[in-house]
Amino acid sequence: MPFDGAVVKSLVHEFNNKIVNGKIDKVYQTEKDEIILSIRSYKETNKLLISASSNYPRINLTNENKSNPQVPPAFCMLLRKHLIGAKVISVTQPSLERVVEINLQCIDELGYSNQKSLVAEIMGRNSNIVFIDTNSNKIIDSIKHINEDISSLREVLPGISYVYPPAEGKLNTLTITEELFEKSIKELSSSISLEKFFVRFFFGISPSISREICYLADLDIDIDIRDLNAAQTKYLFSSFETIIRDLKTNTYNPTVFYKNNEIYDFSCFNLKTYSQYSTKNCLTISEAIELFYNERDKKDRIKQKTGDIRKVISNKLDRSIKKIEKQNNEIAESQNSEKYKIYGDLLTSNLHLMKKGDRSINVLNYYSDDPSYMDIPLDFQLSPSKNAQRYYKLYTKSKNALIMIKQQIEETNKEIYYLEAQLDNLEKCTDELEINEIREELSEQGYLKKRKEKNQKHTKQSKPASYLSSSGFEIYVGKNNYQNDFLTLKVASSNDIWLHTKEIPGSHVIIKTNENAVDDITLKEAANIASFYSKGKLSSKVPVDYTYKKYVKKPSGAKPGMVIYENHKTIYITPDESIIKGMKRVSS
Repeated sequence: MPFDGAVVKSLVHEFNNKIVNGKIDKVYQTEKDEIILSIRSYKETNKLLISASSNYPRINLTNENKSNPQVPPAFCMLLRKHLIGAKVISVTQPSLERVVEINLQCIDELGYSNQKSLVAEIMGRNSNIVFIDTNSNKIIDSIKHINEDISSLREVLPGISYVYPPAEGKLNTLTITEELFEKSIKELSSSISLEKFFVRFFFGISPSISREICYLADLDIDIDIRDLNAAQTKYLFSSFETIIRDLKTNTYNPTVFYKNNEIYDFSCFNLKTYSQYSTKNCLTISEAIELFYNERDKKDRIKQKTGDIRKVISNKLDRSIKKIEKQNNEIAESQNSEKYKIYGDLLTSNLHLMKKGDRSINVLNYYSDDPSYMDIPLDFQLSPSKNAQRYYKLYTKSKNALIMIKQQIEETNKEIYYLEAQLDNLEKCTDELEINEIREELSEQGYLKKRKEKNQKHTKQSKPASYLSSSGFEIYVGKNNYQNDFLTLKVASSNDIWLHTKEIPGSHVIIKTNENAVDDITLKEAANIASFYSKGKLSSKVPVDYTYKKYVKKPSGAKPGMVIYENHKTIYITPDESIIKGMKRVSS
């Protein structure tokens, strides 16, 4: 997920169209390493987010409404002092670096005009936000102070001169010529792949852009660039020039890429190397960045909030799996029950051949298809008849144990299914309310300790997802067991169609028929939703059962979300998220 020089250049182009000549009217510091500037222009007000986060550094226009600390941090107070009322003169980028300079016309306490710059360095864990006096080039302050103990290459401290991050001897991508390109290859002293060559020697080129250049040139990214012939080198530069031309002319196509239904990457170009992935085209690069980081941030936040639940469920699941292995072994051992009955019958038929004190007897096994003699162990302390009775008792005990173990296996399998379904439900969570519902259910079922209510019990309930089929039918899908029970037992009417993945943990899906016949397209769309909202979302040809809701029952004492059904049919479908994303959402 590169926040590379190309993305930064597209952002600078957007900022110059959106915020230049605007005035800063508000400054917020929403996180220890993140600020938001509200910039008001004649036509609109834009919010500029700048984050120096080690994990997700970024700069983009945003629509987010973030909460602010009650006491503003010192850096925020400093920016407010200097920047409230400041005019954005220009936004620049030095040499395709991952650096954005917001140049400002400020008014000091005495009413004099002076120029300052807010510099966003988007460089991974070395990201920073630096506030500079433009005339003296001195650092006024920065959101992160970097002294010589942290970096021996470059200090970032108040009062010292500002210098750009080390350039590492890279070439200016925007001014490169074919002659200079060929010369840089000839001067190479060691082998280097095509992909690494562009990343190592040119500003603003990330691995994804480098792979795109190789793709356009129809060359393998792992080829040693020194092994190219003259024609290949020329074609490679031509592909490189295509990217350069788009950058020079600010020709962008902001795109977000999805891999296996999860957000994967973004770029200011619609990269052909990602043609196998699903995409979402955005109007601006800020929109693409916002979508990418919001989904990543939401996923991380959900993962963090559900970590303790996942751990408990996973531990219970592991124990249940080990338990069923042990029970299956007991089943194998209990298969001896028929053997004990045969022993009892054969001893009863041959009592006259035994006497107390015998340790075994060799008798003809007339139960065998090929009758032959067999040895039967005896307890020498028991009489012949009691030895026969002993085997009958073992037969009865083993037979009863077999029935009990099968019942236990059935219960263990139900628990495994339930726990796997809860793990799947956690994957579907999109907000804290849904997480809390799962937590509450697991507490009621005895898997989690009940939390003490700080206030009164929450009555607000999360809502199922809802879609409109191509034919206009409403389709509802539950994302946890409370929602599943609510849909199936409260929302659905007798002749609505109920869908669920066959023997795979997943969501209940309801097609509201309103007593109308449902067409095949709607049925397939609903089955696609059921397969996607299930543990089988990454599989192909997922079996989805469907029937009328009147054939779906909840057994007495069943866990939340658990039902039985009959008179069903099965449809096989490969989950396709793009179909779901293309469907209209039904307003709640």
